[in-house]
Amino acid sequence: MDRRNLLKYSFSGIAASSLLASGMRTSFLEKIEKTGFDLTSNDNDEDYWELVKSEFSMAKGLYYFNNASLGPCPKLVVDATNEFRALLDGFPSKYMWGGWQDEKEATRQKIADMFSADKEEIAMVHNTTEGMNLVAHSIELGPGDEVILADHEHPSGTVPWQHWQEIRGFKIVRPKLPILPESKEELVEVYRKAITPNTKVISMVHGTNTNGMILPVKEVSAMAHERGILVAVDAAQTAGTFKIDLHDLGCDFYAGSGHKFMFTPKGMGVFYARKESQKHLKPLIVSRAHFRDKSIRRLENYNTRNYPELLGMGTAIDYYNLIGAEKREARLRDLKAYFRGKIEADDRFKLKTPGAADLSCAIQNVEVIGRKVGDVKKALFDNHMIDCRPIGSHGINGVRISLSVFTTKADVDYLVEALKSV
Repeated sequence: MDRRNLLKYSFSGIAASSLLASGMRTSFLEKIEKTGFDLTSNDNDEDYWELVKSEFSMAKGLYYFNNASLGPCPKLVVDATNEFRALLDGFPSKYMWGGWQDEKEATRQKIADMFSADKEEIAMVHNTTEGMNLVAHSIELGPGDEVILADHEHPSGTVPWQHWQEIRGFKIVRPKLPILPESKEELVEVYRKAITPNTKVISMVHGTNTNGMILPVKEVSAMAHERGILVAVDAAQTAGTFKIDLHDLGCDFYAGSGHKFMFTPKGMGVFYARKESQKHLKPLIVSRAHFRDKSIRRLENYNTRNYPELLGMGTAIDYYNLIGAEKREARLRDLKAYFRGKIEADDRFKLKTPGAADLSCAIQNVEVIGRKVGDVKKALFDNHMIDCRPIGSHGINGVRISLSVFTTKADVDYLVEALKSV
């Protein structure tokens, strides 16, 4: 293929004749060509990643290491979403109620392909919080039943269970995870010891928001299913960072936010439910048109919703595929090794994230010895315009550093020198 046809193929969802009016489609393809570089290149040097960085319009002077809180959209996703919004406003009733049905389903298929799932297992929701609420709301538990929630769960994964605990009377079990485990087997053992004959659900993060530790979902799911226990996973911090095969992981439910490492428009998320486990789920909202819908679409029946953002999520996955899952993951792991190599021998710092490949990826946490993390965060921003997240819980006292495909090694060098100055 020549470059123009390759871009048309890669952005098939955008270029499809039914998606945009012909003038908009031509304009958008011209914008892609005017970027002046090819994201499908096999190059993997810093020049390539500098070009990737140029696709993100960050505030002047800002060094953004806070992707685990909220990620930016690349210009291509911003432009496409705005085109969808203009089309909707040009004929609101057509596109809100049926005009984009094929495009909506095409986006569902893209998500399914990204996560190696079936499209009939994918609901397009707002965020991880909604997905975790779906599970806690749906599972019929009562006195004597137990739900395991380890101590590093995000509040969005714990509060829904706490809410329903007060109503239904089941018990929440909170085992403690080690901050720096030496192996994933050490983490599996924490869950094994927490299981009792009364355990009905294990709700766990795939990656902790505290220090970026990756939990062994596959191993925990296999252990749980041997005992008839359901497994729900909060994937807010892992979706988009490395290749995820949901059928291989084996969990029952998986909820992720698109607006972090997937670079989707804000307020878009992914919810996966294994076909065999969908019978447990009840929608949070019901609408007339889909009241008796038995498919997974019943979980996303908002009647009127923000379709430009939803279709923009499809464009974000096109962008994800344009770079490639393997290439993205390799870059994040390269940046992780580069960052850790700069500070791990310096006694002014202590890494609070395990270094093994199967225990961490894009998120790293570092403590500046002798300094309160809030003061470190303030100094980094006030003096160096570095945005990151302070984590003071669980005895961590470290700044959470989110590495992303728009992060260059020059950015990491700048961050390390700033940390040294602090």
